[in-house]
Amino acid sequence: MTNEPIRDEPSLFDALYEDDDAVVRALRAGARAESSDEEGTTALYLAAVHDRPGAVRLLLAAGADPDRASGGEESDLPLCGAACGGHTEVVRALLAAGASPDLREEFGFTALRWAVGLGRAATVEALLAGGADPLLPGPQGEPMLVLGAQRGSPRTVRALLAYGAGAPGQEAVVGTALAEARRLAGVDVERELLRRLEEAYGPGLDAMVHRDPVDGEETVTVELLRDGVPAAGADLHTGHAEIAALLAGATVAAEAPVATGATGVVDAPGTPGTPGTPGTPGTPGTPEAMPGGGSPTPRG
Repeated sequence: MTNEPIRDEPSLFDALYEDDDAVVRALRAGARAESSDEEGTTALYLAAVHDRPGAVRLLLAAGADPDRASGGEESDLPLCGAACGGHTEVVRALLAAGASPDLREEFGFTALRWAVGLGRAATVEALLAGGADPLLPGPQGEPMLVLGAQRGSPRTVRALLAYGAGAPGQEAVVGTALAEARRLAGVDVERELLRRLEEAYGPGLDAMVHRDPVDGEETVTVELLRDGVPAAGADLHTGHAEIAALLAGATVAAEAPVATGATGVVDAPGTPGTPGTPGTPGTPGTPEAMPGGGSPTPRG
């Protein structure tokens, strides 16, 4: 018995379209975890965008670099691809293997920028728990809290606030996010999405509307049809009024005077009446992507 690779073993990329056992066989037969195809797509990126958490973990354990860019111009990151698709388990696996949560791919997008803009609330929570910076702006300078408010996902906004997006010094951002949430709360979402699509593609096309639950929240999708086939689409969550209430509460809390104890010393958060004792931080809440709430087509 030898350790030489079996000559007719399936390639790692063939295995990725089968199951995790096939990936194990390919790796044991000598396939490199860092393999890429003729177009420069890495095996790890392919597994990430196709939501294959088991295969992702196998590749990472075999030495695949979680931060290695994929594609002919090395422009796509596994973490961004997984975040774009809302593949939360893959995101957690990549972060556990040391993926940099705030690394930017081509055009300046981070994984959090993708997830917030697309309303992937569970993925947003995983990224923030894994160290993503909620104050890091998007490629056009857009704050994540404003983007989340425009998107209309209350769970996303709660997560951003829990991790510091409304911290002292962010009052202007909170105010802008509140104004956007209030504006969109008064808009018919279906008509707003149709208006945006007609601005981009012209009027007169038939449209189809879907209302679907995503991470426990409603999402409205409007698709334009050509010859009965979807040709373009846009979507938004519908929680803008709830977000406005959340942000209004955050604004009031930020403006409230700080209580002082009998000694005149500021009471520490979480420990009322105990001067100088650090408070216990609360547990973060459980918890587009174009500015204004539109959504690009996620990568396959």
